[in-house]
Amino acid sequence: MEQCIYNIGVEATIDVIGGKWKPLILCHLKNGTMRTGQLRKVIPNITQKVLTEQLRELESSNIINRKVYEQVPPKVEYSLSDYGKTLNGLLNELCHWGEEDIQRRRNNGESIILLDQNSPAATESNTTKLG
Repeated sequence: MEQCIYNIGVEATIDVIGGKWKPLILCHLKNGTMRTGQLRKVIPNITQKVLTEQLRELESSNIINRKVYEQVPPKVEYSLSDYGKTLNGLLNELCHWGEEDIQRRRNNGESIILLDQNSPAATESNTTKLG
C-alpha cells in the first residue's frame, strides 16, 4: 500500500470530499437516498460523466453506498454510508457558513438568489423580494 503524507489534517479531508461537486452531492445525500436522475435535477450544472466519476470516487472511499436493483431498466440508488454520515456535522457547518456569507454579501449590496427553499437565507431573500 502506498504511503500518504499530509501536512495538516484538512488535506486528508479534502483528499476524500474536496472539489467542486463532492460536497454538493454529499449535502443532498445527507437528506436521504437519491437516484442519479434526482441528483442531476438538484445539481443541474454537473454533467452525467462528472457525476458518475464523483459518485464512483465517493463509493470507493466508503463515503456513500450504491444499491443496484436487478430490473429493467436498471435502478441505482445512492445514500450516505454509516462512515459517510460522520460527515453530517461538517456538511451542516459548511451550509451554515455559506448561508451566513450570503447574508453578509447581501448586506454589502450584492444581489444573490439562493434556490434552496429549506435555507433560512432563501426565505430572507424571498421575503425581501416580496416586501
